Amino acid sequence: MKDFTKFKLKDREALSELFVGRDNFTVLACKKCFKEFILEDEPECGELVSLLKSLGKSVSDCHSVDFLCNKFRTTRLLESLNLQGVLVVVSCGLGVQTVGALTELPVFTACDSIAPPKFTTAPTTSGRFKPSSAAFVGSTTITTTTLGQHSMSLVNKFCAGCGDCVLGDTHGICPVVDCAKSLLNGECGGAVGGNCEVDSDRDCAWATIAELQGVASEPDGAQEAIAQGDGSLALSHLPKHRLPLLHPPSLPASKISEKIRQKRLDGFYGGVYNKDCKEFSDFLPLIDFPASPRFVTIPMSQHKGTSADPIVSVGDRVKVGQKIGEAVGTLSSSIHSSVSGRVTAISFCCHPNLSPDTLAITIESDAKNELHNSVLPIGYWEDLDILDIDAIIAEKGIVGMGGAGFPTPIKLKSQKPIRTILINGCESEPYITADHRVMLENTEEILEGLKIILKSTNAERAIVVIGDNKCDAIELFLDRTSELPHIEILPVAVKYPQGSERMLIQRVFGIELEPTQRPNDIGIIVLNVNTTKAIGDAFLYGTPLINRPVTVTGECMSQPANFMIPIGTSVSDILSYCNVLESDGDVHPDISITLGGTMMGTVITDFDIPVIKGTHGILIQPRKQSAQSDCIRCGRCVDVCPTMLLPLYYSSLLDSQDYDKMADYNVFHCIECGCCDYICPSRIEIRRAIKAGKKILV
Repeated sequence: MKDFTKFKLKDREALSELFVGRDNFTVLACKKCFKEFILEDEPECGELVSLLKSLGKSVSDCHSVDFLCNKFRTTRLLESLNLQGVLVVVSCGLGVQTVGALTELPVFTACDSIAPPKFTTAPTTSGRFKPSSAAFVGSTTITTTTLGQHSMSLVNKFCAGCGDCVLGDTHGICPVVDCAKSLLNGECGGAVGGNCEVDSDRDCAWATIAELQGVASEPDGAQEAIAQGDGSLALSHLPKHRLPLLHPPSLPASKISEKIRQKRLDGFYGGVYNKDCKEFSDFLPLIDFPASPRFVTIPMSQHKGTSADPIVSVGDRVKVGQKIGEAVGTLSSSIHSSVSGRVTAISFCCHPNLSPDTLAITIESDAKNELHNSVLPIGYWEDLDILDIDAIIAEKGIVGMGGAGFPTPIKLKSQKPIRTILINGCESEPYITADHRVMLENTEEILEGLKIILKSTNAERAIVVIGDNKCDAIELFLDRTSELPHIEILPVAVKYPQGSERMLIQRVFGIELEPTQRPNDIGIIVLNVNTTKAIGDAFLYGTPLINRPVTVTGECMSQPANFMIPIGTSVSDILSYCNVLESDGDVHPDISITLGGTMMGTVITDFDIPVIKGTHGILIQPRKQSAQSDCIRCGRCVDVCPTMLLPLYYSSLLDSQDYDKMADYNVFHCIECGCCDYICPSRIEIRRAIKAGKKILV
């Protein structure tokens, strides 16, 4: 693997001269980027400390830092240090500039910039600008005939696949590919006569972007890279109607970096703006699953905490809504039958999230769907006290339906006063539209459940947070709550993983929870819209949590749907009904089945898995063919991690079985959102490593 490190230590003579008359040094050394990943610290830090000591200088502290140019992480680092004396930075110019802007102490660089390996550039008809990808040169068309190298992927590609494309704002010139230093934050000031200081054969990409500000607003000057049949790139004219969108003439080059950072910080740090792909199913109504299952297998663990104990026996006849599993201990939840019929087995089953030795009750349906006598509306809830309300919610087996499965009555019984209830209607996971449909079709049940929650918690107000890609739901809720002063509707810009309760709190209130804090520590409870609906159902109709909305969708799904599916229904039954399974009971080898969404879901090959209370989607998609390659320390996973971790370490630490080090790198703070997997150009399954490490450490 090539090493694209952009700096090296100055020689001894230059450093000795730099440090004359100065003492009491703190060294901050960047661990480098765009090179082979290693767990050990880079040598420059130790070399500099040894040099300083040989010169009779004192070194008060030394820190090796990942991605020193990451302003947000470096800010936290500097705030945690008792800095004094002189700061010496071992990094490229970006790291030095970042540190210098964050401290009043004198900051010195111990390094010189160096040029990365030579880029292969394409000839142009004018010789004016020679990037490694197609770019603007007045009205001249450039055809690139040789693939160039750049430091994002360390392979011969034009596109870095970084997920933060800014070509629309930079007039087709890619800062990652075409800037010799791959700078995303504008000109570095190192151009000499218009050429880059580290590669005199190349024009400064950012200077060219600035010059082209006026060109892009003219129809005749607007061009775009178009793939050619031979794999090369050429420029062609853009349709005029796209010009205002892609090339805002009022956006100066110096503001592009600011725009990128603002987008990354919008609402909360990190996250991604992925394609939501909801157009397959967001217009389709919720319908009861048409193929009533012959058998349901209902696990006794569908929640955080202790599994429920079975309270029925093989041969017993049960009815819809009848309790079949009793909650055990404080952190547990009751389980109910979703069909009427006969209990045929109490045995271990394959579980979507847990080990295969999860106890479950299998029921053969009689297709009569007879209701149990406990399923009765509770229309007098306003006269009940809080303890009675909480007891009913517990009895109905209601848990968090956003995926975590935390028992709802435990969440509502906060020992600290609750001021605000946040209802999560963001549904930021791509493809999934079940929450959206519930908000449109079960508004009454959601609002009833919310009123009950407000009484249970004595909260002052509730805020229903809805992603702004659900305009119909926003309009509907605004109308239905116009005379409910304690309920506010808040539309928010779409960003993933906005549905995570920590991210949602930061988006709404601007409060960043400490890792050890929970929402109720600051007077907030966060609940999913489906959980809220389930509470409404429990009181309006007397039904426990026995079914849930599931989106079945994807590029390989001929007829996507939003189904209301009985808990315990096998995924194989759903795939069979949707004509996805072939005659041998398997799927086509080119198709992949994911339980959940693309970001947090799990690819499955065994379809005899039951739908549980936390299942919200089944995706039928083309099987991914891309192979994993080595980490290149690009830092993209760090940029998008909403909990500001260092995801690049987890896979290597798992491979080396250094589980204690995984804990040191705060693996348990990870919310497993999958942003790191999504953005990784090496296709490393970081989330898989995180989940495996957590399982070993618990």
